Amino acid sequence: MTDAGAASGRSGRGMLLMLLALAVAAQFVVLYAPAQPGGLPVFPHADKVVHVLVFLVPTALALVAGLPARVVVPVFAAHAVVSEVVQGALLPMRAGDPFDVLADLSGVVLGVVVWRAVTGRRTSAPSH
Repeated sequence: MTDAGAASGRSGRGMLLMLLALAVAAQFVVLYAPAQPGGLPVFPHADKVVHVLVFLVPTALALVAGLPARVVVPVFAAHAVVSEVVQGALLPMRAGDPFDVLADLSGVVLGVVVWRAVTGRRTSAPSH
């Protein structure tokens, strides 16, 4: 790889890591900010779509940036569960919801799917 190609790869990864940091910050705001009083959802189960997205985006960004899947996937999966426990036990204006955990975990799985689609990774071993 040329020096210019290496620099371009580093700056691209740096951009992905910066976007990852922003996505994780947004995830924390969505999951831990006090609930907004009132307000109707835009459509039924809109909150579940938001839960999927706040886990899909950071998972995909982390994996595309080259962070190891063996770390990224368990960390975000654990955060999916822990965030709902924290909401239910420690945040008086929030409530833990097992269906939110399912939406969060779906986001993690979809993040892996996006990563594999973007990078061309396969789920099965190549045939001979």
